[in-house]
Amino acid sequence: MIPLHDNIPTRSRPVVTIALILINVAVFLVQLSAPVQQLRTRAGNVVPVDGFSAVTAEYGFVPCEITNSCPLGDDTVDFGANAPIIVDHVPDALTAITSMFLHGGWGHLLGNMLFLWIFGNNVEDRLGRFRFILFYFLGGLAALGLQWAANMSSDIPTVGASGAISAVLAGYLVLYPRAVVITLFGWIPLPVPAMLFLAFWFVLQIFGATQGFGQVGGASDNVAYFAHIGGFIFGFVAVKLLDRGPPPRTVW
Repeated sequence: MIPLHDNIPTRSRPVVTIALILINVAVFLVQLSAPVQQLRTRAGNVVPVDGFSAVTAEYGFVPCEITNSCPLGDDTVDFGANAPIIVDHVPDALTAITSMFLHGGWGHLLGNMLFLWIFGNNVEDRLGRFRFILFYFLGGLAALGLQWAANMSSDIPTVGASGAISAVLAGYLVLYPRAVVITLFGWIPLPVPAMLFLAFWFVLQIFGATQGFGQVGGASDNVAYFAHIGGFIFGFVAVKLLDRGPPPRTVW
């Protein structure tokens, strides 16, 4: 079920949405091109770690570091084969922001950017650029807050724009309840009410979170479902506080 476009026109160019997409893509390319790093283990040995993993570990949000309760100790990551390697993380407060621009792979990135483009441009148009930026980042922080509360002892980095984008999805649902989203089912594009599409998406997040509570991301597939839920709840509650006016007329 892939959204292609909606039926809500915008009144202005979505500058912030476009900028966020470009920044996310640029950061991901930096992740991919990061050189191999020579990092120390707890035993004092120096081992090579691929740049992508090292950047993710350094700039991702690690829940257990907030309370200094990481199983291997803070700034220590197990890269497999029971190899605890020391990674000097940036300050925890900063990783709450940097983690929003990291992604785990091309599929993760492209899926997030597609949802941000389809739903973000309309929310930005309704809120205005400054308030949309505020809404986006507060949504991302709320998402990480619930992710942290769900598993404070996790030492696996949480990355991705999904939490902030989840807030955008909820904001869209509240602001444009009668919108229609052209959605690809297999190879067939069909019109689906946005309310139905987003409600179904949210139910999937709840179902995913309940399948592996206590594991990374709240589920066994390493997806940060609790972050998605936290961002969505924030967006649903907060978007009206920043709303600046009614939507334009629906057209096709």
